[in-house]
Amino acid sequence: MADYDVVVVGAGPAGSMTAKWAAKNGARVLMIEKRQEIGSPVRCGEGISRSWLDSVGIKLDSKSVARQVKGAKIVAPNGTPFYLSEDMAGDEVGLVIERIFFDKLLAKDAVKAGADLQLKTSAVNLLKKGDKVTGVKVKSFGETRDISCGCVVGADGYESQVGRWAGINTNLAPRDITSCFQYRLTNIKHDPDYCEFTLGSKAPGGYIWIFPKDEDTANVGIGMQLTKLKDPADVKKHLDRFIQADPRLKKGKALEMVSGAVSICAPIDRTVGDGILLVGDAARQIDPITGGGISNSCKAGKVAGEVLAKASRERNFSVDSLRRYENGWRNLLENHLYRNWMAKEKLVTLSDDTFNKVIATLNEVGVERMSTIAILKAIEKRHPDLVKEFQDLLG
Repeated sequence: MADYDVVVVGAGPAGSMTAKWAAKNGARVLMIEKRQEIGSPVRCGEGISRSWLDSVGIKLDSKSVARQVKGAKIVAPNGTPFYLSEDMAGDEVGLVIERIFFDKLLAKDAVKAGADLQLKTSAVNLLKKGDKVTGVKVKSFGETRDISCGCVVGADGYESQVGRWAGINTNLAPRDITSCFQYRLTNIKHDPDYCEFTLGSKAPGGYIWIFPKDEDTANVGIGMQLTKLKDPADVKKHLDRFIQADPRLKKGKALEMVSGAVSICAPIDRTVGDGILLVGDAARQIDPITGGGISNSCKAGKVAGEVLAKASRERNFSVDSLRRYENGWRNLLENHLYRNWMAKEKLVTLSDDTFNKVIATLNEVGVERMSTIAILKAIEKRHPDLVKEFQDLLG
């Protein structure tokens, strides 16, 4: 008998949600985390909405929420803002969370559901019989050991090794990578009621965000498409220039700084194999326009956990059995992800002048929801010339 039905590699939102729903439905689950503390270091803008939390069984505690906001403010290159209420603004707006507590909350839920958890435990390779994954080799406090299981879940983030070891193609083209840099700035005078997004050449191929943490503190960050960088230091330089040019921010002091990368690709071809499953960032389930991944990771994690629990009852972790997860997450997310990837490919080519016209038009005609299609249709009503490059998305 295997040591566990499921071993989840990574205790971020994707891993914890997978572990929770698998354990809750009867599977024997182990979740391992290479770091000594879940949720740290934070590599995230920390913006989410409330709209999807109930659907995946998350009940936030007070420590996990830094700030409730009214909505989003989209800022054109010329400084013109367009405001969206929270219920219109998508999965990244409504709450600014504290990931260091949020991630611990989700891990605690997984443990309460019956999952085992081991910190400072790294996956160093997969165990295989032919192409079938039969477990994982781990290193913990200097000791290496083998853990057998029915399925290994790769929830090990953007730099996922589990997927590569399993032979699942998660490779990214440079245009499908966003390089990010963020400060937590205090002593600033921002609008604490709105998450702010600035578009255009100030952040080539991406955007600059200001996510309020409290009245005088915010996460201020930038994401830039990798192909727009001449030097890795360009990301920080662009953000520093923006901060120095903004009188609200220029006197701010950094409490912390983080950097990293995010995938902004189209959905990958497969996320399962015999005894192997990928979820969250490891499965490239990030929104290609916003770079946001928390909601998608949690939604896909619930699907994964339920499928794995059923597979454990059937004693069948074959690719055919796990394909129920493949079909499940794609039914939930794939169409939205693919459309946003197509839109992203065109958005990165737009000039500041076009962005200015788009924001001006949105202020004229309004928009019912912050989705790619809704925005394009709203603009098309007044200025069809602005969306002629997007006709294939409008269908």
